[in-house]
Amino acid sequence: MTSPLLLVSEFPVEPNAVDKAVTVIREQVSGDGRPQGSLYRGLEAPTVLELTPVDTLAQLDPLLEGWGALFAELAPLLTGDVRRQALRFVGAPKPAAEQLPDTRYVQLRHVEVRPPVYEEYLAWREGTIFAEVHKSPKIETFLAYHSLVSTEPGVMFVSGFSCPPEEYLQVFTSERYAEIGRQAHPRFVTDEGLYTRLYERLTGAEGA
Repeated sequence: MTSPLLLVSEFPVEPNAVDKAVTVIREQVSGDGRPQGSLYRGLEAPTVLELTPVDTLAQLDPLLEGWGALFAELAPLLTGDVRRQALRFVGAPKPAAEQLPDTRYVQLRHVEVRPPVYEEYLAWREGTIFAEVHKSPKIETFLAYHSLVSTEPGVMFVSGFSCPPEEYLQVFTSERYAEIGRQAHPRFVTDEGLYTRLYERLTGAEGA
């Protein structure tokens, strides 16, 4: 069952320091009483992503205590500051069996929606974005969130898939999806905060 909240943490690191950063993060975040997340390696940039499901914001307290030490150890490896945001779960066009997608890859898809048309946007995406997601066998999990505490306000989709990324991306490069994009902008979404990012899950000795 998907958790009510999701903590998204991204660590931009030197290209040759991804493995070292993963080791540091794993050692620092492991501990009794701390929510456990999953780690991912960025496929388009040297970054490490951590997705941590939580039930309440109070569950962040044990993590907050260790963030200072984690930053101090990671600082020599970072090319930019740590980016964190708390997201509120909204719905799941394709639910996950667990709290996060159990897939080899995830994609984060982010848009900022114009507040006056937010409710209209929610209804619109059911018959457009979500309809395409339901039709595609390549998309195994698709979770919808909205920013709760973030410097990047808006809608975040966490899409899970296991096929090669180039095959997955075909879903979003079709003529139908191009038409969906034309409908969305500028009617619903702004130019700010529009991005997609691909990641590969780290397992075993690599990640949680």
